[in-house]
Amino acid sequence: MPAIRVRDLRKSYGAIEAVRGVDFDVSEGEVFGFLGPNGAGKTTIVEILEGYRQRSAGEVEVLGHDPAKGERALRERIGTVLQETGVERFLRVGEVLELYCGYYPRPRPVDELLAITGLEAKRNEVVKNLSGGQRRRLDLALGLAGDPELLFLDEPTTGFDPTARREAWDVVRNLRSLGKTIFLTTHYMDEAQALADRVAVIAAGRILAEGPPDELAGRDAATEIRFTPPAGVALPDLGAGVDVTVDERGVVARTKEPTPALHALTGWALERGVILEGLTVTHPTLEDVYIALTAEAATSGE
Repeated sequence: MPAIRVRDLRKSYGAIEAVRGVDFDVSEGEVFGFLGPNGAGKTTIVEILEGYRQRSAGEVEVLGHDPAKGERALRERIGTVLQETGVERFLRVGEVLELYCGYYPRPRPVDELLAITGLEAKRNEVVKNLSGGQRRRLDLALGLAGDPELLFLDEPTTGFDPTARREAWDVVRNLRSLGKTIFLTTHYMDEAQALADRVAVIAAGRILAEGPPDELAGRDAATEIRFTPPAGVALPDLGAGVDVTVDERGVVARTKEPTPALHALTGWALERGVILEGLTVTHPTLEDVYIALTAEAATSGE
């Protein structure tokens, strides 16, 4: 049984259909990235999964339960990390964790929560004195207080500097190593590509694509090979299926089969003893695919 199972999920607000027939599964122990622009339906779907919003139609199972029933047996098994958590600013970090752990029948020990999130040295620090990154670590620790099987992470690194973001990624990886299932919403494509086992891209209430980040990044997109052509030398024939053009930055060859094209190009250069200045090979990223998919959905009126 998957940790999350969704079939033909729909949610309407009057005449507006915010979620239009969504299907997906989340396997136990995986990090599932949920990506989409503002207004795509992400928040509505997540709140339905968490049991805070009722669906209009469809089937939803979270850890074998229907979240619409609001059963305590489900709430004890999930954790939620919102973009902002209303924590008492004048309590110490350890005190806040002890308070939250008291809400659950089988909480994770405070010492373990501090270790998992890298807050051991801040145990006696007052919450208001924490940095933004440390505060976000505390949010994660609070989400783990009940030792949940499934953790919802909502934009966990928004506003972080690059160093703090990478540190937060390490925390998420620690959670995965503990066997936790993580449902991650984020606007950062590099974050999804670095952390998620699978991602789903949603726009206008529909899922446009789903799969491992690297597979999505490679779908229907060509690899770009760029170089500055040697002066006075005719360009090589890179074979069928390679689109070669010249722009202000030099030669660009686009192909879905970069290996034979690169072999032909470098072999040609070696035979003639020429240097391929500025040679780069750029594979499409998840962000490229995301932008293309959501732009297409917006243009088509989806």
